[in-house]
Amino acid sequence: MDTLFTVLTALIAFTLGASIGSFLNVVVYRLPAGLSVLWPPSRCPQCSHRLGKQDNVPVLGWLWLRGRCRYCKSPISIRYPLVEAATGALFVLVFLIFGFSVQTLGYWTFVSWLLALSLIDLDTMTLPEPLTRSGLLVGLGFQVAVGSVLSFSVTPVVNQLMVGVIGAVLGLWLLNLITLAGSIALGQEAMGAGDAKLAAMMGAWLGWKYLLLAGFVACGVGAFVGGGAIAFGWLGRRQQMPFGPFLALGAVIAALWGEAIISGYLQLFFPAL
Repeated sequence: MDTLFTVLTALIAFTLGASIGSFLNVVVYRLPAGLSVLWPPSRCPQCSHRLGKQDNVPVLGWLWLRGRCRYCKSPISIRYPLVEAATGALFVLVFLIFGFSVQTLGYWTFVSWLLALSLIDLDTMTLPEPLTRSGLLVGLGFQVAVGSVLSFSVTPVVNQLMVGVIGAVLGLWLLNLITLAGSIALGQEAMGAGDAKLAAMMGAWLGWKYLLLAGFVACGVGAFVGGGAIAFGWLGRRQQMPFGPFLALGAVIAALWGEAIISGYLQLFFPAL
């Protein structure tokens, strides 16, 4: 019975996440173009025909249409169902780790913000300030919600809010310092201003401790991928590469497994603590 219940709730989480992923596809396409994300309803970018309800079913809609518009037969990018499936999978993963809790609702929101920002950065090499700024404010609200669950008194709420504020300030300062050092070393701009704002948003959600872990993971993976791309000739030595997706990856890892990673690190290198 417990297994069946877990499967059913995971299926619900996946369906919800895939639906959110469908909306993220709209945000990623329209926000950089300065278009409303709410109106008009979804339509084919080629023939502008409004999509029917059956066409908008996450993942399955693309499969039913065999990757082509029902009306003009133009190909539909496979990225749409992949984003929907990835969002659904992340929702299931968050639920399996945190169960029925405020953390689950919060991190569902967090990973959705991170996915949207990552895809926009990949497409445009920009991280829209409306998304990073609103994500920071929602992150501080998440800290307040966590503090409220811990206790109905004011002190835990203020403490959790300060965790988010300190994390946001540290994220902004840390990325600005890294950008300054990188720019001096390379003789050109190392990162855009959006990366520091994304780090501030991450700090609001994660707090300073998990933010440092996220930054370490982002720098490590980014250096590995960038070095590999240069070695294979896919990227020039001075060619810029979007860093937002690496920050987002580090943030997800820190949010889901940060406690286990930090505990394992301390036990390995500082067993006496």
